Amino acid sequence: MTSFVTRFAPSPTGGLHLGHAFAALCASDAAKAAGGRFLLRIEDIDTERCKPEYEAAIFQDLEWLGLEWEEPVRRQSEHLDDYTRALSQLQDNGLVYRCFRTRKEVLAEIASAPHLAPQGPEGPAFTSTPLAPSRERRLLEDGRPYAWRLSMAACQGHLGSMFDTLGWREETLGAPHTQRRQTARPDLFGDVVIARKDAGTSYHLAAVHDDALQDITHIVRGIDLRPAAGLHRLLQTLLSYPEPVYRHHPLLAGPDGKRYAKRDRSVTLRLLRETGHEPGDIRRLIGAHAARGDMIESPPVHA
Repeated sequence: MTSFVTRFAPSPTGGLHLGHAFAALCASDAAKAAGGRFLLRIEDIDTERCKPEYEAAIFQDLEWLGLEWEEPVRRQSEHLDDYTRALSQLQDNGLVYRCFRTRKEVLAEIASAPHLAPQGPEGPAFTSTPLAPSRERRLLEDGRPYAWRLSMAACQGHLGSMFDTLGWREETLGAPHTQRRQTARPDLFGDVVIARKDAGTSYHLAAVHDDALQDITHIVRGIDLRPAAGLHRLLQTLLSYPEPVYRHHPLLAGPDGKRYAKRDRSVTLRLLRETGHEPGDIRRLIGAHAARGDMIESPPVHA
C-alpha cells in the first residue's frame, strides 16, 4: 500500500472559492512531495443543498488549477448502504439511540438549562438518554421522524479507560514534518447526530468510513475541522478503522478578517477564471494572503 494517500473532499453546495483552492492545493502538493496519491471525493449526502451543476463546477475549477486525481471519484450519495452498515455496527453495540426531538425542541431544552449544555465545536453539546422502549415504540408507530445520536456515556462504558486515552497524530505542515500526539475530546460534541433521517448518515460517519475504505493515510484539511479529529478518532476506534495522520492548515481570511465562505461570490474560482486570472495567479494570491497574515490559525474550542 502507498505510504501517503490523501484527499480533497468538497461538498457540491456552491462554487469553490479561494479558500477551497488553498485546501485542494495543500492536499495535492503534500501528495506530490511525498510521492503519494491524491484522491478527490464528492461529499454529497446533503440532497437538498447539493446540486449537479455545483459538482460539475468543482471538476472544472480543479482541472483549471491543474490538479490531477485518481479515477473513479467516489460520490457518497452512491454508497449510502455502506454508511447504513457502519451505523448498524454502532447500533449492535448499543452506542447510538433514536432522538425524536426537533432542532427547535433541542434548542429550547438547551435554553432552559444552559449549564447542562456547554459550548462545543458545533454548538451547545446536547446530551440525553434513550427513551423507554414503550414510548419509543409509540413514536415509531406514529411515524415521528428521528435522528440517531451517538451516546457519549455508552461510548465511555464500551471503551472503558481507552476512552480517556484517545488521541491522534498531528503532523506539522513545514518540512521536516514532525508529529505530536494530541488528546481527543469527543465529549465536547455531546451526543452528536451520527445519522440523519434524510440521508441515513452524517458528515462525521460518512467521512470516517470513506477515509478507511480509501486507505487514506494522511488527512490534510483546514484547521476549522481540527476539533473534529477527536470525534473521528472515537468513531475510528469504535468501528475498528485504521488511524490516519492529520495535518491541519490555516484558513484564508478576507478583508473583513473572516474566513472565506461560499457566500463570498467575489472570490469564487469561476469568477476569477472568467475575469482573466490564470492558475499561477491563484497561488500568488494565496501567497499574498500568507505574506499579509490574512490567515486564521485556529478555531475557537471550548472545554
